[in-house]
Amino acid sequence: MRTNIDIDDDLMAKVMRITGKRTKRDAIHEAMARLVEIDQQTAIRTLRGTIDWDGNLDDMRTSKYIPADL
Repeated sequence: MRTNIDIDDDLMAKVMRITGKRTKRDAIHEAMARLVEIDQQTAIRTLRGTIDWDGNLDDMRTSKYIPADL
């Protein structure tokens, strides 16, 4: 989608430095993708401690749970 927007030059330079991208287009795309990832991670973190798990890590660490071909 083609869009024309006014972006602060200093902010754009920082985004390009942080992302390591050489073009404004690539830097903006990377920054937007990272923002979406952060949002998704935040949503996942809200689930911490809310899911019950009845597994036993000690049992899972034994060889009976490890595939034989490893």
